[in-house]
Amino acid sequence: MIRYRVRTDLSTSLPDDLSADVRLLDWAPGDVAATIQTGDHGPAFFSGWRPPRPAADLLMLGAAAYCVDKTARRSRRPDRWTRDLALELPVGDVSAWAKADWPQVLNFLTGDHWDVAAYASTGHPLTGVRGVPAGPQPTGLGVDAVCLFSGGLDSLCGVIDLLEEDPNRTLCLVSHHEGGQASTAQQDLYAQLTAHYGTHRLALRRLYLRPAPANQWQTRPLPRTRENTTRARSMLFLSTALAIAASCGPNVPVYIPENGFIGINVPLTRARFGSLSTRTTHPHFMNLLQAAALTVGVGNPILNPYRLATKGEMLASSRNPSLLGRLAPVSVSCAHPEAPRWSKRRQGNCGYCFPCLIRRSAMAHVGWDNDEYAWDALTEAVLLDSQKQRGSDLRAVVNGAFTPRPDRDALRNGPLPAGERRAFVDVWRRGQAELRTWLASGAEGDLAQIIGALQ
Repeated sequence: MIRYRVRTDLSTSLPDDLSADVRLLDWAPGDVAATIQTGDHGPAFFSGWRPPRPAADLLMLGAAAYCVDKTARRSRRPDRWTRDLALELPVGDVSAWAKADWPQVLNFLTGDHWDVAAYASTGHPLTGVRGVPAGPQPTGLGVDAVCLFSGGLDSLCGVIDLLEEDPNRTLCLVSHHEGGQASTAQQDLYAQLTAHYGTHRLALRRLYLRPAPANQWQTRPLPRTRENTTRARSMLFLSTALAIAASCGPNVPVYIPENGFIGINVPLTRARFGSLSTRTTHPHFMNLLQAAALTVGVGNPILNPYRLATKGEMLASSRNPSLLGRLAPVSVSCAHPEAPRWSKRRQGNCGYCFPCLIRRSAMAHVGWDNDEYAWDALTEAVLLDSQKQRGSDLRAVVNGAFTPRPDRDALRNGPLPAGERRAFVDVWRRGQAELRTWLASGAEGDLAQIIGALQ
C-alpha cells in the first residue's frame, strides 16, 4: 500500500511514529516547500473568498487525491492498474468524516483501493494564504452559481445556456490546468464570453495545481515519475467548485455541463473496459460524491442539465446557437491536444481521440462539422492501421457503433440511477446513432468500405 499524509501547516512537526515511507503532501500556496504546487500565482486563485471549514477540507481532499493519483504509478502494480492507496487528511470534524464513505467515492472514480482517514486539525487550510479574507466567517465572490469550465465544447455550451436562461444570473467559472492548449482555450473563450455578456456577469478562477517537482526545501519530496491516467482530476475539479459555491452560500449550485453519452461512457467494445472507460461525470460517481459531501457538511447541489442528452442534442438545443457556433472552433475537447506537435501538425483538437470523434459527430448533427483537426478521421487511412496506436479509438468507435449490442452493456461502466436506467440507455443509443450517421455519411476510401461492410 502506498501511504500519503496531508499537512496544511508546515510549521507543525510530523508525528514521531510516522513511517519514513509515507509520502508527504504539504499544502502551502506560494511556498517553495510545498509538495502540492500551485505556482507563483497560485494564491491569486484564492483571493477574495473563504469557504466554511467543511468545504475547505473537501477542497484539500480533492487536491490530495489528484496528487496521489499523479504520483502513484499503475505500471508497478501486478495488474498494471489497480493500486492500494492510503490517505490521511486533516479536518475540522473527524466524526463527520468518519461517517462519509470517501473510499467508495474514490474507488469507483479511479478504479483503485482507497483508504481515507481523517485526523483532527484546528487550523483552516486557507488561513495565511495571501488574499484570503481573515476571520471565521465564510466570504464569497458574490455569484449566483459556479460552473465547471474546461475549455471544451460542453462547458462552453453550458455557460452560454446558463447566462441566456437568466439575464440576471452571475457565474464563477472554475478551471484547472497545468498549461497547454486547453489552458489557452479557457482564456480565449472567457475573453470572448465577457466581451458578449459583460465582465459583471462572469468571473474566472483558474487553478494551477499539480504535484510539485522535488526541491531542497521540501521536507519529503515526492517521487519524480508521474502517472498519466489522472482519473482523480474530476474530484479536484468538483471539490474546488463546491468550496467556492459554499463560500457564497449553502444553496449556491455547482453546474457540471457534460453530455450524458460521455457521462455514462459505455465501453466502445467489451475489450475496452477499465483504463479506457473513465467515470469523470458518471451519474453513480456524482451521486456518491453528493452524498459524501453532504455527510461532511457541504450540501451545495451538483447539477448537470445535460445528463440525459447527447452532445449533438446539447448543441441543437442551445439558447444562443449563433454565439455557440461562432465560439465552438475556439474550444478544445481533445484528450491530448499537444500530441500533434510531435508530428508537426496543427495543435488543438487532434481529431482521432474519442473526445474528438464525439465532438465531430455532434458538430455534424447540427451542421457545424467544418473545424480543422490535426488528423481527419474520415479520410486518413493511417488511422485504420491496426499496428498503430493512434487510430485505436477510431477503430473501436466504428466497431462499437455498428455492432449490435444488448441494453445491459450500458451498465458495463457502473450502475445507473434507479428509475432512470431506461433514460440513460436511450441516451447511449442516440449517441451511437449520432456516431453512425456521421461516419456513414462522411467516410471516404478504406473507412467507407469498412463501414459499408458492417451496415
